[in-house]
Amino acid sequence: MSNLKEPSFRESVDLMFNRAVALMDLSPGLEEKIRVCNATYTVRFGVRLRGAIHTFTGYRSVHSEHMEPVKGGIRYSLGVNQDEVEALAALMTYKCALVEAPFGGSKGGLCIDPRQYEEHELELITRRFAYELAKRDLIHPSQNVPAPDMGTGEREMAWIADQYARMNTTDINARACVTGKPLNAGGIAGRVEATGRGVQYALQEFFRHPEDMAKAGLSGKLDGKTVIVQGLGNVGYHAAKFLSEEDGCKVIAVIERDGAIHDENGIDIEELRNWISRHDGVSGYPTGRYVKEGSKVLEEKCDILIPAALEGVINLSNAANVKAKLIIEAANGPITAGGDEILRKKGIVIIPDMYANAGGVTVSYFEWVKNLSHIRFGRMQRRQEESRHQLVVDELEKLSESLGKTWTLDPKFKEKYLKGAGELELVRSGLDDTMRTAYQSMREVWHERDDVTDLRTAAYLVSIAKVAASYRAKGL
Repeated sequence: MSNLKEPSFRESVDLMFNRAVALMDLSPGLEEKIRVCNATYTVRFGVRLRGAIHTFTGYRSVHSEHMEPVKGGIRYSLGVNQDEVEALAALMTYKCALVEAPFGGSKGGLCIDPRQYEEHELELITRRFAYELAKRDLIHPSQNVPAPDMGTGEREMAWIADQYARMNTTDINARACVTGKPLNAGGIAGRVEATGRGVQYALQEFFRHPEDMAKAGLSGKLDGKTVIVQGLGNVGYHAAKFLSEEDGCKVIAVIERDGAIHDENGIDIEELRNWISRHDGVSGYPTGRYVKEGSKVLEEKCDILIPAALEGVINLSNAANVKAKLIIEAANGPITAGGDEILRKKGIVIIPDMYANAGGVTVSYFEWVKNLSHIRFGRMQRRQEESRHQLVVDELEKLSESLGKTWTLDPKFKEKYLKGAGELELVRSGLDDTMRTAYQSMREVWHERDDVTDLRTAAYLVSIAKVAASYRAKGL
Protein backbone atom coordinates (compact mmCIF):
# COMPACT_ATOMS: atom_id res chain seq x y z
CA MET A 1 0.00 0.00 0.00
CA SER A 2 3.02 2.26 0.30
CA ASN A 3 6.39 2.77 -1.36
CA LEU A 4 7.91 3.66 2.01
CA LYS A 5 10.55 1.29 3.29
CA GLU A 6 9.60 -0.40 6.57
CA PRO A 7 12.11 0.57 9.28
CA SER A 8 13.84 -2.20 11.22
CA PHE A 9 13.06 -2.62 14.91
CA ARG A 10 16.28 -0.79 15.80
CA GLU A 11 15.44 2.05 13.37
CA SER A 12 11.90 2.24 14.80
CA VAL A 13 13.25 2.73 18.33
CA ASP A 14 15.69 5.39 17.08
CA LEU A 15 12.93 7.18 15.12
CA MET A 16 10.67 7.27 18.18
CA PHE A 17 13.60 8.48 20.32
CA ASN A 18 14.37 11.23 17.78
CA ARG A 19 10.73 12.33 17.71
CA ALA A 20 10.84 12.84 21.49
CA VAL A 21 14.26 14.53 21.80
CA ALA A 22 13.25 17.04 19.09
CA LEU A 23 10.84 18.38 21.74
CA MET A 24 13.53 18.57 24.44
CA ASP A 25 16.30 20.98 25.26
CA LEU A 26 19.26 18.56 25.36
CA SER A 27 22.77 19.33 24.21
CA PRO A 28 23.69 17.35 21.05
CA GLY A 29 26.41 15.55 23.01
CA LEU A 30 24.10 14.38 25.79
CA GLU A 31 21.43 13.39 23.28
CA GLU A 32 23.96 11.20 21.43
CA LYS A 33 25.25 9.73 24.72
CA ILE A 34 21.74 8.62 25.68
CA ARG A 35 20.86 7.28 22.22
CA VAL A 36 23.84 5.00 21.51
CA CYS A 37 24.42 1.52 22.89
CA ASN A 38 27.49 1.54 25.15
CA ALA A 39 28.66 -1.97 24.29
CA THR A 40 27.54 -5.20 22.66
CA TYR A 41 29.37 -8.42 23.30
CA THR A 42 29.04 -11.30 20.83
CA VAL A 43 29.95 -14.75 22.10
CA ARG A 44 30.35 -17.94 20.07
CA PHE A 45 30.76 -21.13 22.02
CA GLY A 46 30.69 -24.85 21.40
CA VAL A 47 28.72 -27.53 23.22
CA ARG A 48 29.07 -31.27 22.61
CA LEU A 49 25.62 -32.65 21.84
CA ARG A 50 24.54 -35.91 20.20
CA GLY A 51 28.14 -36.94 19.53
CA ALA A 52 29.18 -33.71 17.79
CA ILE A 53 30.24 -30.16 18.69
CA HIS A 54 27.55 -27.53 17.98
CA THR A 55 28.50 -23.84 17.87
CA PHE A 56 26.03 -21.25 19.17
CA THR A 57 26.01 -17.46 18.85
CA GLY A 58 24.81 -15.27 21.69
CA TYR A 59 24.72 -11.55 22.50
CA ARG A 60 24.63 -9.29 25.53
CA SER A 61 24.14 -5.61 24.86
CA VAL A 62 24.52 -2.81 27.40
CA HIS A 63 22.71 0.34 26.33
CA SER A 64 23.16 2.70 29.27
CA GLU A 65 25.06 2.60 32.55
CA HIS A 66 23.60 5.81 33.98
CA MET A 67 22.54 3.45 36.78
CA GLU A 68 23.97 0.06 37.64
CA PRO A 69 23.40 -2.81 37.54
CA VAL A 70 21.99 -2.86 34.04
CA LYS A 71 18.90 -5.02 33.58
CA GLY A 72 17.26 -6.91 30.74
CA GLY A 73 16.03 -10.30 29.61
CA ILE A 74 17.69 -13.10 27.67
CA ARG A 75 15.66 -14.44 24.75
CA TYR A 76 16.09 -17.73 22.90
CA SER A 77 15.01 -17.38 19.28
CA LEU A 78 16.38 -18.06 15.80
CA GLY A 79 15.55 -14.44 14.98
CA VAL A 80 17.99 -13.02 17.55
CA ASN A 81 20.54 -10.63 16.03
CA GLN A 82 22.70 -7.73 17.19
CA ASP A 83 20.34 -5.01 15.95
CA GLU A 84 17.35 -6.54 17.74
CA VAL A 85 19.26 -7.01 21.00
CA GLU A 86 20.52 -3.40 20.91
CA ALA A 87 17.02 -2.06 20.24
CA LEU A 88 15.63 -4.10 23.15
CA ALA A 89 18.46 -2.89 25.41
CA ALA A 90 17.60 0.73 24.55
CA LEU A 91 13.92 0.09 25.34
CA MET A 92 14.98 -1.38 28.70
CA THR A 93 16.85 1.84 29.60
CA TYR A 94 13.76 3.96 28.93
CA LYS A 95 11.42 1.43 30.55
CA CYS A 96 13.42 1.27 33.80
CA ALA A 97 13.63 5.07 33.94
CA LEU A 98 9.89 5.45 33.33
CA VAL A 99 8.86 3.08 36.16
CA GLU A 100 11.67 4.23 38.47
CA ALA A 101 13.48 0.89 38.65
CA PRO A 102 17.09 1.87 39.46
CA PHE A 103 18.75 0.09 36.53
CA GLY A 104 20.39 0.84 33.21
CA GLY A 105 19.20 -1.03 30.13
CA SER A 106 20.63 -4.28 28.80
CA LYS A 107 19.46 -7.25 26.75
CA GLY A 108 20.71 -10.67 25.75
CA GLY A 109 19.85 -13.28 23.21
CA LEU A 110 20.89 -16.68 21.91
CA CYS A 111 20.27 -17.79 18.31
CA ILE A 112 18.50 -21.05 19.04
CA ASP A 113 15.11 -22.70 18.67
CA PRO A 114 14.64 -24.17 22.17
CA ARG A 115 11.98 -26.59 20.89
CA GLN A 116 14.65 -28.47 18.92
CA TYR A 117 16.50 -29.59 22.06
CA GLU A 118 15.92 -31.94 24.99
CA GLU A 119 15.85 -30.40 28.46
CA HIS A 120 19.31 -31.71 29.44
CA GLU A 121 20.75 -30.31 26.18
CA LEU A 122 19.20 -26.90 26.85
CA GLU A 123 20.75 -26.97 30.31
CA LEU A 124 24.24 -27.62 28.88
CA ILE A 125 23.79 -24.81 26.34
CA THR A 126 22.40 -22.35 28.93
CA ARG A 127 25.13 -23.07 31.45
CA ARG A 128 27.84 -22.58 28.84
CA PHE A 129 26.25 -19.31 27.67
CA ALA A 130 26.01 -18.15 31.30
CA TYR A 131 29.66 -19.07 31.85
CA GLU A 132 30.80 -17.07 28.81
CA LEU A 133 28.84 -14.00 30.00
CA ALA A 134 29.62 -14.29 33.71
CA LYS A 135 33.39 -14.53 33.25
CA ARG A 136 33.19 -11.12 31.51
CA ASP A 137 30.96 -9.64 34.26
CA LEU A 138 28.01 -9.59 31.83
CA ILE A 139 26.12 -11.51 34.52
CA HIS A 140 26.77 -10.04 37.96
CA PRO A 141 24.51 -8.93 40.88
CA SER A 142 25.95 -5.42 40.90
CA GLN A 143 26.74 -4.99 37.19
CA ASN A 144 24.42 -6.91 34.89
CA VAL A 145 21.27 -8.79 35.93
CA PRO A 146 19.40 -10.79 33.25
CA ALA A 147 15.80 -12.07 33.40
CA PRO A 148 13.54 -14.31 31.28
CA ASP A 149 12.30 -13.20 27.87
CA MET A 150 10.83 -14.90 24.83
CA GLY A 151 11.84 -18.59 24.80
CA THR A 152 13.21 -18.59 28.37
CA GLY A 153 11.63 -18.90 31.81
CA GLU A 154 12.17 -19.84 35.44
CA ARG A 155 14.02 -23.03 34.53
CA GLU A 156 16.72 -21.26 32.50
CA MET A 157 17.12 -18.55 35.16
CA ALA A 158 17.70 -21.22 37.83
CA TRP A 159 20.44 -22.78 35.67
CA ILE A 160 22.08 -19.37 35.14
CA ALA A 161 21.94 -18.54 38.87
CA ASP A 162 23.47 -21.91 39.77
CA GLN A 163 26.20 -21.53 37.15
CA TYR A 164 27.10 -18.07 38.49
CA ALA A 165 27.14 -19.39 42.09
CA ARG A 166 29.48 -22.24 41.06
CA MET A 167 31.87 -19.67 39.59
CA ASN A 168 31.59 -17.28 42.57
CA THR A 169 31.45 -19.53 45.60
CA THR A 170 32.03 -16.77 48.16
CA ASP A 171 29.56 -14.21 46.75
CA ILE A 172 26.82 -13.99 49.36
CA ASN A 173 24.60 -12.12 46.86
CA ALA A 174 25.04 -14.68 44.06
CA ARG A 175 21.28 -15.28 43.79
CA ALA A 176 20.78 -11.64 42.81
CA CYS A 177 22.77 -12.22 39.57
CA VAL A 178 19.53 -12.99 37.70
CA THR A 179 15.79 -12.52 38.30
CA GLY A 180 12.76 -14.54 37.26
CA LYS A 181 13.99 -17.58 39.18
CA PRO A 182 11.64 -20.24 40.63
CA LEU A 183 10.47 -19.57 44.20
CA ASN A 184 12.60 -22.40 45.58
CA ALA A 185 15.73 -20.93 43.98
CA GLY A 186 15.44 -17.39 45.33
CA GLY A 187 12.56 -16.17 43.18
CA ILE A 188 9.66 -14.01 44.30
CA ALA A 189 5.92 -14.69 44.40
CA GLY A 190 4.12 -13.07 41.47
CA ARG A 191 7.09 -12.86 39.07
CA VAL A 192 5.71 -15.30 36.46
CA GLU A 193 2.44 -13.37 36.18
CA ALA A 194 4.12 -9.95 36.52
CA THR A 195 4.16 -8.68 32.92
CA GLY A 196 0.58 -9.80 32.24
CA ARG A 197 -0.53 -8.41 35.61
CA GLY A 198 1.17 -5.11 34.71
CA VAL A 199 -0.83 -4.98 31.46
CA GLN A 200 -4.01 -5.41 33.51
CA TYR A 201 -3.02 -2.66 35.97
CA ALA A 202 -2.09 -0.35 33.06
CA LEU A 203 -5.55 -0.80 31.52
CA GLN A 204 -7.25 -0.33 34.90
CA GLU A 205 -5.38 2.96 35.33
CA PHE A 206 -6.25 4.11 31.79
CA PHE A 207 -9.93 3.40 32.48
CA ARG A 208 -9.81 5.57 35.64
CA HIS A 209 -9.51 8.66 33.41
CA PRO A 210 -12.67 9.49 31.38
CA GLU A 211 -10.73 12.14 29.44
CA ASP A 212 -8.23 9.52 28.24
CA MET A 213 -10.95 7.00 27.39
CA ALA A 214 -12.74 9.66 25.34
CA LYS A 215 -9.60 10.10 23.19
CA ALA A 216 -9.90 6.39 22.31
CA GLY A 217 -13.66 6.61 21.74
CA LEU A 218 -14.31 4.47 24.82
CA SER A 219 -16.44 5.00 27.91
CA GLY A 220 -17.64 3.15 30.99
CA LYS A 221 -15.59 0.45 32.66
CA LEU A 222 -13.38 -2.43 31.51
CA ASP A 223 -16.32 -4.76 32.17
CA GLY A 224 -17.78 -5.97 28.87
CA LYS A 225 -15.01 -4.56 26.64
CA THR A 226 -14.01 -6.79 23.72
CA VAL A 227 -10.36 -7.86 23.54
CA ILE A 228 -8.17 -9.50 20.88
CA VAL A 229 -4.86 -10.99 22.06
CA GLN A 230 -1.96 -11.92 19.82
CA GLY A 231 0.26 -14.54 21.45
CA LEU A 232 -0.86 -16.71 24.35
CA GLY A 233 2.61 -17.09 25.84
CA ASN A 234 3.35 -16.08 29.41
CA VAL A 235 2.42 -12.40 28.96
CA GLY A 236 -0.61 -12.78 26.68
CA TYR A 237 -2.02 -15.66 28.73
CA HIS A 238 -1.85 -13.83 32.08
CA ALA A 239 -3.14 -10.54 30.65
CA ALA A 240 -6.08 -12.30 28.95
CA LYS A 241 -6.81 -14.44 32.02
CA PHE A 242 -6.85 -11.54 34.50
CA LEU A 243 -8.82 -9.21 32.23
CA SER A 244 -11.49 -11.84 31.49
CA GLU A 245 -11.74 -13.39 34.98
CA GLU A 246 -11.31 -10.29 37.17
CA ASP A 247 -12.36 -7.30 35.04
CA GLY A 248 -15.19 -8.80 33.00
CA CYS A 249 -13.56 -8.28 29.58
CA LYS A 250 -14.60 -10.54 26.73
CA VAL A 251 -11.66 -12.04 24.82
CA ILE A 252 -13.15 -12.55 21.36
CA ALA A 253 -10.00 -13.71 19.52
CA VAL A 254 -6.61 -15.24 20.23
CA ILE A 255 -3.92 -15.28 17.54
CA GLU A 256 -1.19 -17.90 17.67
CA ARG A 257 1.62 -19.21 15.41
CA ASP A 258 -0.63 -21.59 13.47
CA GLY A 259 -3.70 -19.33 13.12
CA ALA A 260 -6.37 -17.76 15.29
CA ILE A 261 -9.54 -18.65 17.16
CA HIS A 262 -12.38 -16.13 16.89
CA ASP A 263 -15.46 -16.38 19.08
CA GLU A 264 -17.85 -13.43 19.60
CA ASN A 265 -19.25 -15.16 22.71
CA GLY A 266 -15.85 -15.00 24.42
CA ILE A 267 -13.02 -17.52 24.74
CA ASP A 268 -12.24 -19.55 27.86
CA ILE A 269 -8.54 -18.65 28.18
CA GLU A 270 -7.68 -21.53 30.53
CA GLU A 271 -9.22 -24.10 28.19
CA LEU A 272 -7.52 -22.66 25.12
CA ARG A 273 -4.16 -22.50 26.91
CA ASN A 274 -4.48 -26.19 27.84
CA TRP A 275 -5.39 -27.05 24.24
CA ILE A 276 -2.32 -25.19 22.90
CA SER A 277 0.01 -26.96 25.33
CA ARG A 278 -1.37 -30.37 24.26
CA HIS A 279 -1.61 -29.70 20.49
CA ASP A 280 1.15 -27.09 19.97
CA GLY A 281 -1.32 -24.66 18.39
CA VAL A 282 -4.93 -23.50 18.18
CA SER A 283 -5.83 -25.58 15.12
CA GLY A 284 -8.66 -28.00 15.85
CA TYR A 285 -9.91 -26.15 18.94
CA PRO A 286 -13.54 -27.26 19.25
CA THR A 287 -15.24 -23.90 19.93
CA GLY A 288 -15.13 -20.68 17.94
CA ARG A 289 -14.06 -20.11 14.35
CA TYR A 290 -10.56 -21.11 13.23
CA VAL A 291 -8.80 -18.57 10.99
CA LYS A 292 -5.72 -19.99 9.25
CA GLU A 293 -4.20 -16.59 8.45
CA GLY A 294 -4.05 -15.42 12.06
CA SER A 295 -2.47 -12.04 11.34
CA LYS A 296 -5.67 -10.96 9.55
CA VAL A 297 -7.47 -11.12 12.92
CA LEU A 298 -5.36 -8.13 14.05
CA GLU A 299 -7.64 -6.14 11.72
CA GLU A 300 -10.91 -7.33 13.31
CA LYS A 301 -13.12 -4.90 15.20
CA CYS A 302 -12.58 -4.77 18.99
CA ASP A 303 -12.25 -2.32 21.86
CA ILE A 304 -8.76 -3.37 22.99
CA LEU A 305 -6.02 -5.05 20.94
CA ILE A 306 -3.16 -6.67 22.87
CA PRO A 307 -0.18 -7.64 20.70
CA ALA A 308 1.80 -9.89 23.08
CA ALA A 309 4.11 -11.77 20.71
CA LEU A 310 6.74 -10.47 18.30
CA GLU A 311 7.91 -7.05 17.22
CA GLY A 312 6.75 -5.41 14.01
CA VAL A 313 3.39 -7.21 13.66
CA ILE A 314 1.51 -3.96 13.02
CA ASN A 315 3.30 -2.14 10.23
CA LEU A 316 2.92 -0.19 6.98
CA SER A 317 1.15 -3.13 5.32
CA ASN A 318 -1.73 -3.55 7.80
CA ALA A 319 -1.90 -0.54 10.17
CA ALA A 320 -4.53 1.21 8.02
CA ASN A 321 -6.86 -1.79 8.44
CA VAL A 322 -6.65 -1.99 12.25
CA LYS A 323 -10.05 -1.26 13.80
CA ALA A 324 -9.26 -1.48 17.53
CA LYS A 325 -9.98 1.65 19.54
CA LEU A 326 -7.13 1.10 22.00
CA ILE A 327 -3.88 -0.85 21.53
CA ILE A 328 -1.77 -1.86 24.51
CA GLU A 329 1.69 -3.13 23.56
CA ALA A 330 2.30 -6.16 25.77
CA ALA A 331 5.18 -7.23 23.51
CA ASN A 332 8.29 -5.17 22.78
CA GLY A 333 8.00 -3.12 19.61
CA PRO A 334 4.89 -4.76 18.09
CA ILE A 335 4.14 -1.56 16.13
CA THR A 336 6.76 -0.21 13.72
CA ALA A 337 7.46 3.52 13.49
CA GLY A 338 5.58 3.63 10.17
CA GLY A 339 2.63 1.71 11.56
CA ASP A 340 2.59 3.97 14.61
CA GLU A 341 2.23 7.07 12.43
CA ILE A 342 -0.73 5.58 10.51
CA LEU A 343 -2.49 4.52 13.73
CA ARG A 344 -2.02 7.95 15.34
CA LYS A 345 -3.51 9.66 12.29
CA LYS A 346 -6.52 7.34 12.59
CA GLY A 347 -6.98 8.45 16.20
CA ILE A 348 -6.21 5.05 17.73
CA VAL A 349 -4.72 5.43 21.21
CA ILE A 350 -1.60 3.33 21.87
CA ILE A 351 -0.41 2.49 25.39
CA PRO A 352 3.31 2.03 24.59
CA ASP A 353 5.44 -1.03 25.27
CA MET A 354 7.96 0.80 27.42
CA TYR A 355 5.18 1.35 29.95
CA ALA A 356 2.68 -1.43 29.22
CA ASN A 357 5.02 -4.38 29.68
CA ALA A 358 7.13 -2.90 32.48
CA GLY A 359 5.50 -5.21 35.05
CA GLY A 360 8.23 -7.79 34.45
CA VAL A 361 11.17 -5.52 35.23
CA THR A 362 9.28 -3.95 38.16
CA VAL A 363 8.79 -7.30 39.90
CA SER A 364 12.33 -8.30 38.87
CA TYR A 365 13.47 -5.24 40.81
CA PHE A 366 11.52 -6.49 43.85
CA GLU A 367 13.14 -9.94 43.46
CA TRP A 368 16.62 -8.39 43.22
CA VAL A 369 15.96 -6.37 46.41
CA LYS A 370 14.68 -9.54 48.12
CA ASN A 371 17.85 -11.43 47.15
CA LEU A 372 20.09 -8.63 48.44
CA SER A 373 18.16 -8.31 51.71
CA HIS A 374 18.05 -12.11 52.19
CA ILE A 375 14.52 -12.06 53.60
CA ARG A 376 11.07 -12.77 52.22
CA PHE A 377 8.74 -9.76 51.91
CA GLY A 378 6.06 -9.77 54.64
CA ARG A 379 7.98 -12.05 56.98
CA MET A 380 8.61 -9.36 59.60
CA GLN A 381 5.32 -7.45 59.61
CA ARG A 382 2.52 -9.76 58.45
CA ARG A 383 1.46 -11.23 61.81
CA GLN A 384 1.88 -7.90 63.59
CA GLU A 385 -0.55 -6.38 61.04
CA GLU A 386 -3.01 -9.20 61.75
CA SER A 387 -2.70 -8.68 65.54
CA ARG A 388 -3.45 -4.94 65.23
CA HIS A 389 -6.47 -5.61 63.03
CA GLN A 390 -7.67 -8.27 65.49
CA LEU A 391 -7.60 -5.66 68.29
CA VAL A 392 -9.93 -3.39 66.28
CA VAL A 393 -12.34 -6.27 65.51
CA ASP A 394 -12.37 -7.39 69.16
CA GLU A 395 -13.08 -3.84 70.36
CA LEU A 396 -15.95 -3.40 67.88
CA GLU A 397 -17.52 -6.68 68.97
CA LYS A 398 -17.10 -5.77 72.67
CA LEU A 399 -18.70 -2.38 71.97
CA SER A 400 -21.70 -4.03 70.31
CA GLU A 401 -22.14 -6.29 73.37
CA SER A 402 -21.92 -3.37 75.82
CA LEU A 403 -24.61 -1.52 73.82
CA GLY A 404 -26.79 -4.60 74.01
CA LYS A 405 -26.66 -5.08 70.23
CA THR A 406 -26.54 -8.50 68.61
CA TRP A 407 -24.86 -7.55 65.31
CA THR A 408 -21.56 -9.09 64.27
CA LEU A 409 -19.17 -8.20 61.49
CA ASP A 410 -19.69 -9.90 58.13
CA PRO A 411 -17.47 -13.04 58.22
CA LYS A 412 -16.12 -12.36 54.70
CA PHE A 413 -15.17 -8.78 55.60
CA LYS A 414 -13.62 -10.03 58.84
CA GLU A 415 -11.52 -12.64 57.02
CA LYS A 416 -10.26 -10.10 54.48
CA TYR A 417 -9.57 -7.42 57.07
CA LEU A 418 -7.70 -9.77 59.37
CA LYS A 419 -5.43 -11.18 56.66
CA GLY A 420 -1.98 -9.57 56.78
CA ALA A 421 -0.16 -8.98 53.50
CA GLY A 422 2.18 -11.78 52.44
CA GLU A 423 4.77 -11.61 49.68
CA LEU A 424 2.32 -12.00 46.78
CA GLU A 425 0.00 -9.26 48.10
CA LEU A 426 2.95 -6.90 48.64
CA VAL A 427 4.37 -7.61 45.18
CA ARG A 428 0.99 -6.91 43.55
CA SER A 429 0.57 -3.77 45.63
CA GLY A 430 4.03 -2.50 44.64
CA LEU A 431 3.37 -3.30 40.98
CA ASP A 432 -0.02 -1.58 41.01
CA ASP A 433 1.50 1.52 42.61
CA THR A 434 4.33 1.54 40.04
CA MET A 435 1.98 1.23 37.05
CA ARG A 436 -0.32 3.97 38.38
CA THR A 437 2.50 6.41 39.15
CA ALA A 438 4.23 5.85 35.78
CA TYR A 439 0.95 6.30 33.87
CA GLN A 440 0.25 9.55 35.69
CA SER A 441 3.71 10.90 34.81
CA MET A 442 3.03 10.12 31.12
CA ARG A 443 -0.51 11.51 31.00
CA GLU A 444 0.62 14.72 32.66
CA VAL A 445 2.96 15.37 29.71
CA TRP A 446 0.32 14.10 27.23
CA HIS A 447 -2.32 16.53 28.48
CA GLU A 448 -0.23 19.55 29.43
CA ARG A 449 1.92 19.92 26.32
CA ASP A 450 0.34 20.96 23.03
CA ASP A 451 3.24 19.47 21.06
CA VAL A 452 2.70 15.97 22.55
CA THR A 453 -0.23 14.17 20.95
CA ASP A 454 0.39 10.56 22.01
CA LEU A 455 1.40 8.50 25.03
CA ARG A 456 4.51 7.03 23.39
CA THR A 457 6.13 10.43 22.90
CA ALA A 458 5.09 11.33 26.45
CA ALA A 459 6.72 8.13 27.78
CA TYR A 460 9.97 8.85 25.92
CA LEU A 461 10.00 12.45 27.19
CA VAL A 462 9.58 11.34 30.82
CA SER A 463 12.18 8.58 30.63
CA ILE A 464 14.81 10.46 28.61
CA ALA A 465 14.55 13.41 31.03
CA LYS A 466 15.27 11.03 33.94
CA VAL A 467 18.25 9.43 32.16
CA ALA A 468 19.59 12.89 31.26
CA ALA A 469 19.25 14.01 34.90
CA SER A 470 21.26 10.94 36.02
CA TYR A 471 24.07 11.69 33.55
CA ARG A 472 24.14 15.37 34.59
CA ALA A 473 24.39 14.32 38.24
CA LYS A 474 27.43 12.22 37.31
CA GLY A 475 29.04 15.30 35.78
CA LEU A 476 28.43 14.48 32.12
